[in-house]
Amino acid sequence: MKVPYVNLGKDVEPIRGQLSDKFNEIIKSGYYILGPEVSTFEERFAKICGSKSAIGVSNGTSALYLLLKAIGVGPGDEVITAPNSFIASASVVAMTGATPVFADIGDNLNISPEEVRKKITKKTKVIMPVHLTGRPYDFEAINEIAKSQDIFVLEDAAQAYGASKAGKKVGGMGHAAGFSLHPLKNLHAFGDAGIITLNGLDDLDERIRRARNLGFVDRDHCQFPSGNDRLDEMQAGLLNIYLDNMDHFQGERSRKAKVYIEELGDLVITPNPADDETCVFQTFVLQVEKRDELLAYLRESGVDAKIHYPVTIIEQEAFKNCDKPLADYPCLHRKVNKVISLPLYPSLEGWQQELVINSVRSFYAR
Repeated sequence: MKVPYVNLGKDVEPIRGQLSDKFNEIIKSGYYILGPEVSTFEERFAKICGSKSAIGVSNGTSALYLLLKAIGVGPGDEVITAPNSFIASASVVAMTGATPVFADIGDNLNISPEEVRKKITKKTKVIMPVHLTGRPYDFEAINEIAKSQDIFVLEDAAQAYGASKAGKKVGGMGHAAGFSLHPLKNLHAFGDAGIITLNGLDDLDERIRRARNLGFVDRDHCQFPSGNDRLDEMQAGLLNIYLDNMDHFQGERSRKAKVYIEELGDLVITPNPADDETCVFQTFVLQVEKRDELLAYLRESGVDAKIHYPVTIIEQEAFKNCDKPLADYPCLHRKVNKVISLPLYPSLEGWQQELVINSVRSFYAR
């Protein structure tokens, strides 16, 4: 491919020396688990998100699962979430023994507050909206609904580090949030990693810190059975280097997204964040006609575009008994075959982006 969908090795080239130095520093320190790098990263992350605390964990799925378990979600409970997200958004709910309930989306591909309201029952314990594609959901409307029903709001912020809306950063909008720091995220580790933010809730903070470390209170005393979901010192150290350079990386991503919007907005539906939104464009998703034909044409032209996600959660075998068929989600049904993701990353070169744009325009010119 002339234009790969991602190019992680090239993206980090500007900070390769800093990463190598940090790697060697940690190796030399002999401190590899829950050390100063993890503590520093947690403190910095919480401050950036405007949350009271942050807890580093092994991955984004664990972040959401540990939060749900700490809240006490289990059999007989329902958690309302999005049907067009990555499978983990629903899997973590099912893993607790609770039932995922899906609410239809709006035109911006995020969960619709009006549809969330329709799905609330006496069993609803949590609303877990997703900041899909790095665009914040309507947190003010969701929070109002949740407050009126005394429901916990858990942000699935896996794709949205750094995004904001109405002056609030993602991670500080609900009661708590779970982030993925997978290599495909805009802020990423060099392997799996994740982090939790909490807005108050000191009792949850203490419980989750123990839950990520096998339930230990100290080296010799275990309070409850749990798993090993720690963020390791090496990943935290490299993430600290990445945080130092996020203004550059996110600036490049946003600048290139603006070029796509300006050059393709007359042909297809591009992301159109509101004036009070900052979208981080974790994925740059178009809504197009003749999507499958366009995808094939782009690949023939040397452009590796993707579809997120070709099979919705409600169509997956794992969740076939959880809710209603796709046709009962009118907006999702209309849009599921129209979404396509274009390559967008800091090291995407000008000629590569021009090739992507010209290929899309050439396809529709035919």
